[in-house]
Amino acid sequence: MKKIGLILILIIILPIAFLLYNELVKLSKDEKVLEEIYYNQLQAILFSVNQYSEDVVRSTVNEIISGVESSKDQKSENDILNTIVNENRKFSFIFIADSLEDNHLKFFFRNDFNFLNADSLNISYTHTLHLYKDQIQKLFEYRNQGYRKIEPVDLDNSSDQAALLVFAGTDKHTDRIYGAVINPQNFITEILSPRLQEVAKNEFIISVLNPATGYQYNSTKDFDKKPVQAQKPLWIFPDYDLGISLVGKSIQDLVQERAVNNLILIGILFIVLIAAVWFVYNTVKKELELSKAKADFVSNVSHELRTPLSLISMFAETLEMGRVKTEEKKKEYYSIISRESNRLGRIVNSILNFSKMEAGKRKFNFAEEDLNEIVIQIYQNYSYHLYNKGFDFEYEPGIEIPKVMADREAVSEAIVNLIDNSVKYSTVNKFIKITIGNENNFVFVEISDKGIGISEKDQKKVFDKFYRVSSGLIHTTKGTGLGLTLVKQIMDAHNGKIVLKSKSGEGSSFKLMFPSGS
Repeated sequence: MKKIGLILILIIILPIAFLLYNELVKLSKDEKVLEEIYYNQLQAILFSVNQYSEDVVRSTVNEIISGVESSKDQKSENDILNTIVNENRKFSFIFIADSLEDNHLKFFFRNDFNFLNADSLNISYTHTLHLYKDQIQKLFEYRNQGYRKIEPVDLDNSSDQAALLVFAGTDKHTDRIYGAVINPQNFITEILSPRLQEVAKNEFIISVLNPATGYQYNSTKDFDKKPVQAQKPLWIFPDYDLGISLVGKSIQDLVQERAVNNLILIGILFIVLIAAVWFVYNTVKKELELSKAKADFVSNVSHELRTPLSLISMFAETLEMGRVKTEEKKKEYYSIISRESNRLGRIVNSILNFSKMEAGKRKFNFAEEDLNEIVIQIYQNYSYHLYNKGFDFEYEPGIEIPKVMADREAVSEAIVNLIDNSVKYSTVNKFIKITIGNENNFVFVEISDKGIGISEKDQKKVFDKFYRVSSGLIHTTKGTGLGLTLVKQIMDAHNGKIVLKSKSGEGSSFKLMFPSGS
């Protein structure tokens, strides 16, 4: 059994140990993978915000270009641009340059826009266009390829009140350049803010940051300055960044939490499998013990049957052949035959009763019975026999004992089995006592002796079928191993119980307790 247990443990523990080791080894790798997954998800969100910002600007740019290019004259063009710039609060003003070499820009201002000097403004923005000439020139290349690009241009100022977006017209026959100046804070607050709130919900914190000025807009009302977990430039405002972080836990926290959960699940699986191994081990152990007990039972029963049959056969043959001359000797032989026949009958009846109870076919005839009467009858039948074997046999009747619902024959069988048990395992102190009494709504019959006793370890198993203690005197004592099992089955059928008290070397006490119903 130890080998089987060891094999079962190894079968379970080795894979689990390998799995646990593999989980620990790959933990850092998995963390990186999960971090990358979360990071990519956050980057995708920032991409969508960027795309939205550009789409908003692009729609107005398309409106500007289509309005200008569809105008019939200069006045119509001016009217269209003045209307667009005043209806779109995102723009501070718009300007047009006929080419990159144009030194006289045409400006269209919001009605509420304040500026100090138009000439200085013209010089400043003309200089910016020349400064970024190569970068802006590429807009025509994109246009000729059928793609309209908006180019953000660094104004090289310390203020965050203005940002320049440059774009080309769609007419391939002109080199006209358009510029739109936007107030980033107004755009973020009025245009981008609702979108950030919509995207973030309660799961993310999305911020717009200007590292140069320290300006920061956050998607949540209750702004908590958490370190951003992903960051990306804002396309239309290169001086600004989009930052995003998870609400509550960081990516690292989530990754570690998942890793810990995996380890916990592995631990639970390990415990469950160990419990399963233990269950299988105990089941196999019990089956092996039962198998051995059955083998011992067959051997014991064979011996138990063979002995009385041999004696009966031998003495019957002796009598039949007339070898016994005296009447006294004949009576002795007849007595032996009768005794062994009774012994043989008890063995057979015990086996048959056990078989019936195992199959659930034994029928009990319950009736109101007086336990005193049952025990008195047993005492009368067995006292002489026990005295001849050298036993002191005492009986202490119960006074005013209520009747119990019982099968007289089955109860008698249980008591006789316990008496026989005491006889078998009493060697020096040959004493048996039967006591009847009341105890906690139970009527009990107690059979006690001063025999060799039962160890504490074996007390837990003595009622198991086929079980026989295999040490000392008990190892050599005759029996089927069914006596106490039958007693237990009979008491179960009576809704009663057995209380065993025993100590090695001092004797045993079996108390059969029947519900009194009172």
